[in-house]
Amino acid sequence: MARPALRKIDPSLDLSGHLRSFEQLPVPWDVHALFQRPAPLEIEVGSGKGMFLIAASAERPQHNFLGCEIARNYARLAAARLARAGRENALMLHGNALQLFRDVLPAACAVAVHVYFPDPWWKQRHRKRRVMKPAFLTDVERVLEAGGRLHFWTDVREYFDTTLEMIAEVTGLLGPFEVAQRPAEHEFDYRTHFERRTRLHAETVFRAEFRRRDETPAPSEA
Repeated sequence: MARPALRKIDPSLDLSGHLRSFEQLPVPWDVHALFQRPAPLEIEVGSGKGMFLIAASAERPQHNFLGCEIARNYARLAAARLARAGRENALMLHGNALQLFRDVLPAACAVAVHVYFPDPWWKQRHRKRRVMKPAFLTDVERVLEAGGRLHFWTDVREYFDTTLEMIAEVTGLLGPFEVAQRPAEHEFDYRTHFERRTRLHAETVFRAEFRRRDETPAPSEA
């Protein structure tokens, strides 16, 4: 399904505090340089229009949020929404999330990774383009701190089942843990626009949560 035309962004809106390119990321990684404060970091892969970032950054102001979106226009739109909302604890990165996890993020730097409704790439010959593949999943496990969470939602049962099998095969993450569907309290009380559209059409959303093992050694009995 083709994506609808995006709302135009006010050209006078300053996005400099909420939009980054890969070239603007601090090397070596320094979360303080991005957010001007140390705080637990949550990362969203494929932020789209930014619905999750807008809601989560308000619900958890004590956390920093980094969204990554490969489509430039969507990254700009999400950044504009964050700027208008005055979210100082959230920003957008325009770029490839696989590259971000592979080449930029250090080990144990995030408390959560969110992957909601990634492109299923329906055709068999295109499956290699899916974001949920072994190399990315091992990077997610490395990037999560002990006890950190991976949240994965999709409306495609085959993608869901295949990914859960893959996580069990290539990572040591605990799970999957069931995630209950909660009722929406208002028209836009959904994790993403994809969730809203799926549920309004009475279709199923498959949800799972995983947790990185607590690697603290057990006390000696000696």
